[in-house]
Amino acid sequence: MHIVIIILLLLVAVFGPQLWAQYTFKRYAKPRNDIPGNGAELARHLLEQLGMSHVKVEETNEGEDHYDPADKAVRLGPKNYGVKSLTAITVAAHEVGHAIQDHHNESKLALRTRLVSVAQVIQQMGAGLLVLLPIIALVSRSPLIGVLMFLAGIASMGIATIVHFVTLPVEYDASFNKALPILIKGNYIEEKDRPAARRILKAAALTYVAASLASLLNLWRWIAILRR
Repeated sequence: MHIVIIILLLLVAVFGPQLWAQYTFKRYAKPRNDIPGNGAELARHLLEQLGMSHVKVEETNEGEDHYDPADKAVRLGPKNYGVKSLTAITVAAHEVGHAIQDHHNESKLALRTRLVSVAQVIQQMGAGLLVLLPIIALVSRSPLIGVLMFLAGIASMGIATIVHFVTLPVEYDASFNKALPILIKGNYIEEKDRPAARRILKAAALTYVAASLASLLNLWRWIAILRR
């Protein structure tokens, strides 16, 4: 019974944030006639107003909303790009918040960008180590080498989650120090929508961490494979 409870708690911890974020986005994604523009239009408008007309606004795959500091582009999924909804304009404001961080050369965003790039490389190397582990262990016939490679592979695959936790303040800054004040002061959202906008902004800030937590299940999949 205790094991079942522990497993359930782990599943909630791993999938809970991601499911809540997805639910929040979907809940407020219904088109509304009282919202004057879609996400792309608001993003373009804000960037012009803030003196960042050089930043592009582009459409990307669903669920991959982000700001690309290398290409100077705010990228929004189809629903947030072209739909007039509370989710669309709020997520757009969040990504513009990252563009503001970049425009002001804020060190935290630069650090996050570097850490994420390094984490992606290390994560790929870790996955490669786990794939090669059975072969190297068989050739070397050394249990120690196998154990060390296993530990290195597992550790590297967890790095992305750690990186996103470390850089979580960058996401919260984009949401609550950048996007929310802009939405409120510019009267882009009505007062009745402010609580919902705060929930959307919190979901946007947690998106990367939530995805990383879910990806940790890959560790258990690799452990199960290697134990066979």
